[in-house]
Amino acid sequence: MAAAPENRPRVALVTLGCARNEVDSEELAGRLAAEGWDLVDDASEADAVVVNTCGFVEQAKKDSVDALLEAADLKGTGRPQAVVAVGCLAERYGDQLADALPEADAVLGFDDYADIADRLRRIVAGEHLVAHAPRDRRLLLPVTPLERPAAGVALPGHGQPQPSHDAPDLPEGVGPASGPRVVRRRLEAGPTAPLKLASGCDRRCAFCAIPSFRGSFVSRRPSDVLAEARWLAEQGVHELVLVSENSTSYGKDLGDLRLLESLLPELAAVEGIDWVRVSYLQPAETRPTLIEVIARTPGVVPYFDLSFQHASQDVLRRMRRFGGTESFLELLASARLHAPAAGARSNVIVGFPGETEADLDELERFLVAARLDAVGVFGYSDEDGTEAATYDGKLDPDEVRERVERVATLVEELTSRRAADRVGEQVQVLVEHVDDDPVDGFAVEGRSAHQAPEVDGVTLLVDGEVDVIGLRPGDLVTATVVGSEGVDLVAAVDGRVR
Repeated sequence: MAAAPENRPRVALVTLGCARNEVDSEELAGRLAAEGWDLVDDASEADAVVVNTCGFVEQAKKDSVDALLEAADLKGTGRPQAVVAVGCLAERYGDQLADALPEADAVLGFDDYADIADRLRRIVAGEHLVAHAPRDRRLLLPVTPLERPAAGVALPGHGQPQPSHDAPDLPEGVGPASGPRVVRRRLEAGPTAPLKLASGCDRRCAFCAIPSFRGSFVSRRPSDVLAEARWLAEQGVHELVLVSENSTSYGKDLGDLRLLESLLPELAAVEGIDWVRVSYLQPAETRPTLIEVIARTPGVVPYFDLSFQHASQDVLRRMRRFGGTESFLELLASARLHAPAAGARSNVIVGFPGETEADLDELERFLVAARLDAVGVFGYSDEDGTEAATYDGKLDPDEVRERVERVATLVEELTSRRAADRVGEQVQVLVEHVDDDPVDGFAVEGRSAHQAPEVDGVTLLVDGEVDVIGLRPGDLVTATVVGSEGVDLVAAVDGRVR
């Protein structure tokens, strides 16, 4: 970001957590820029530091608190006059967080986002704002999904209308300025950007607190999603990563449960967009028609981010989820029938209350058969306000750690083997990083279609029929996989797609 004029207020945004939070931060950045704030990268040069926190699991909460304390430490040595907590941790704990962390000058909730510029001005001026009072956001929306779009509840990342005092002329990089009004400003350069499909979740998984602070499921209108996709393409984005708490539910509150199947081809047709990637698929809701559209639509990458969580039917029922080894393998087989080289990833929770050795064996049996490209392994821990926190049969924390290590070791072996199986495949690779002075011998790094940003492996490019010299971030090339290193691939460039 360019240096900010001294006579304009400056703000630094620090984002923790998932891609959904990244979208929320870019919406906050757009709103602030539209109201005369300049964004700076260095928190020590800002008048206000806004920390967009994560409240999902204990480590994420700790990281968020650490980020707030780090920002607060700057107040005695540099320019920052205020440190403000927003995001999931702030929404979930609100005034409790404010009491426990007086170093933060304010704790704001999602309802404050639409008028964030005014809130920051008042805080920087020394005004004390009452901390956000947490509430179950599921109760703010009608039970009937079709009634939710008109409810008027704050939905971060949906680009809802600005307050009436918005600046009439948006600064460069904020947009789109016409059509469905979305105020967003990119905070990171690069050819990939998350695009929010929906917020909230209607599922009641026993281990998950997200619906209580993110609310019930609400889809964005297709016109808003498409408008933002076009704007992102104008900003140099070539890959859209569709994010939500549950992408398979998209459209159910708009009267069309198969709306994603019709939206995906439209997004793929946006000029400048090479790849559209869908994330956060719920296995129990993944329809055959959706599988086919993801696997066979040009421009939509054949990639299946399926939230299995476990494979034992007994554990899944206690989690208030559905499925099991056989149905999950059938789902993967269906995807690979349409696209044999399709990518597949998932997360699993180990050590859930009541999990037996037989349950763990069943999870391992599934993982061996599933041939997943990437797997996140998490140990169970109680989350405030969840049903599972009240369950009997809790495992000793040391036992949970041992099981996590056991499954993680297996996953490392299996995903490395899956990457090795791809040697000889021809892949498309989106170039992300070019190092003019590489230390490890690889100058160009990108991702193949089966690799999502941040959470999966990468593809390291070497000379083939085409030299890697001259490649730049955003280029799309074809390459042949010639080796693997763990989950990462090494591929020789065959040609340029763009």
